[in-house]
Amino acid sequence: MKKTLRLSLGGLLFLSGIVLTLLPGSILLVIGGLMLLSYDWPRARNWLRFFQNQMTSSARKLDRLLLNRRLRKSRVR
Repeated sequence: MKKTLRLSLGGLLFLSGIVLTLLPGSILLVIGGLMLLSYDWPRARNWLRFFQNQMTSSARKLDRLLLNRRLRKSRVR
């Protein structure tokens, strides 16, 4: 019963996150679905790790970009 519910909810979250990829925050649905699916499927664990690494690297790049932008503005003034 728990496994069926977990797989159903995980699949639903994952698919709805994929469908809503253009909306902000939908990647959280994908990661939530993969997290639930990763309990039973090792392949979902690999995808979850991939998405987590991609989110970490993109957050670092965005932080670096915003910091450089702020530093550039402070030098101009």
